[in-house]
Amino acid sequence: MQNTLTTAVSKGNGEEATQEDTVARVLNLGLDVHYRQVTVAMQEDGGRIKAAGKMSHGAFLNWVRAKLAEGWRIESCYEAGASGYWLHRELVELGVRNLVVVPKAMGGPEAKRQKTDKRDSAQLCDALDRYLRGQDKALSVVGVPTLEQEEHRGLIRYHRQLIKDRTRAEARGKGLLCAQGIEVGGLWWQGKGWVAVHSDPRLKDWMQEQLADWRKKILRAQAEEKPLRERIEALAPESLPKGVGAYSAAVLHYEMKGWERFSNRRQVASYTGLCPGIHLSDSRGKEGSINRCGNRTVRWTLVEMVWRLMIWQPHYGPVRQLAAVKSKRAKKRLVVKAARRLAIDLWRLETGQTTAEKLGLIMRLRTSSN
Repeated sequence: MQNTLTTAVSKGNGEEATQEDTVARVLNLGLDVHYRQVTVAMQEDGGRIKAAGKMSHGAFLNWVRAKLAEGWRIESCYEAGASGYWLHRELVELGVRNLVVVPKAMGGPEAKRQKTDKRDSAQLCDALDRYLRGQDKALSVVGVPTLEQEEHRGLIRYHRQLIKDRTRAEARGKGLLCAQGIEVGGLWWQGKGWVAVHSDPRLKDWMQEQLADWRKKILRAQAEEKPLRERIEALAPESLPKGVGAYSAAVLHYEMKGWERFSNRRQVASYTGLCPGIHLSDSRGKEGSINRCGNRTVRWTLVEMVWRLMIWQPHYGPVRQLAAVKSKRAKKRLVVKAARRLAIDLWRLETGQTTAEKLGLIMRLRTSSN
């Protein structure tokens, strides 16, 4: 369907002619996406928002195709989360202008504790309309990774999940022994630790069965973890600042979804979540603790890097400032500041805006050290 606009055009002889301009009608869609279905709210040409119903993913894509065939230009959005980015890619391929946005609590006091998929999709549609009309605070758009970035980030997260599974099994086994008064070292499942556990007279048969199972899980996780780590380290750049390990560099790059997507230092700092919160009114205010927006994996990776740079890069500006402070509390605050600055400097370095010499960083070839 299309709107036809007829305008009067003045000819050179004083007569008027008509000119027809065809303008595509705009259909805004708010999508509440779940595992098996999509709840759709729609707004035609800036009009009233109404429900389009619940559909399976396949039925929804067919519905979108039909709307596009009618001549609609479709703008849509849905919240980032467990649903991932596959639907975004399907919609973009069809010709839809889709946004993946940061999840937020829908409604407000007027909602009176009412939350349904229908309400959420309608509020997303309303926020999309305001965003498209220039209110850029109505939605916070998420950067969609490429297929390659998503593959590598999935590998990194799988590896970290293996580490969590291993440490959980270690803690469960140690907790079982401690509950019976059996003292163990850090590595109770291997070598002398495993021998010491089995030689303790307080070890019962029922405990041996559970410990053997926890030990099996630990060893299996260790065997899988090492080759995965090597694959992840191979994803890091060939040249890195001394003290920045290949594993940490790869984690940071793919959790940031590529340095090239940021256009200024404020965007980089904001994504780290290391910016201070602020309370300001009537020109008076104060800064508080960090806002923790963005990606928490990026946050702890950067902080970990700064502590290592204190050893390997003592002449780096933020590190010099950190080393001059003696108070533990002040050090913790300056580490956050240094981590935020490090993220900006790495972005500038990776995008060719500066050199390592200007930043005071010593570079080296990639190794497996972290």
